Amino acid sequence: MSTASGPAVPQPRRAARRNDFRARSHPAWWAFLAHRLSGIALAAFLPLHFWALGQALRGEAALDGFLRFADQPLFKFGEWCLVVLLAIHLTGGLRLLVIEFKPWSGLRKNWIAAAAGLGIVAGLAFALALIG
Repeated sequence: MSTASGPAVPQPRRAARRNDFRARSHPAWWAFLAHRLSGIALAAFLPLHFWALGQALRGEAALDGFLRFADQPLFKFGEWCLVVLLAIHLTGGLRLLVIEFKPWSGLRKNWIAAAAGLGIVAGLAFALALIG
């Protein structure tokens, strides 16, 4: 189509945006996903934590009742999950800080492995403390 002042100017073609699933098999994507999901899960836990702390404000009997209720195996498993999520989020965040503030470049898969390993070790240590 031409305009009154001259020939038509071709519009640049927009590249079709495709979802590249190959990136989802990369260790850095899984590290990002673990860090993001653990952060969301920890944020979702906060209201329950504040409610539990509020039981202490109601008095000693209310707190003791909650602590007896929380002594069930399902709650112990939940505590273990919480510690694992916290360890994964902490080590993933430390990995990101090292990447951000150190002069290294490129993917460091060993940092991803160290973050995952420390999270697993913290989870196993807490599980042993719960059992013993």
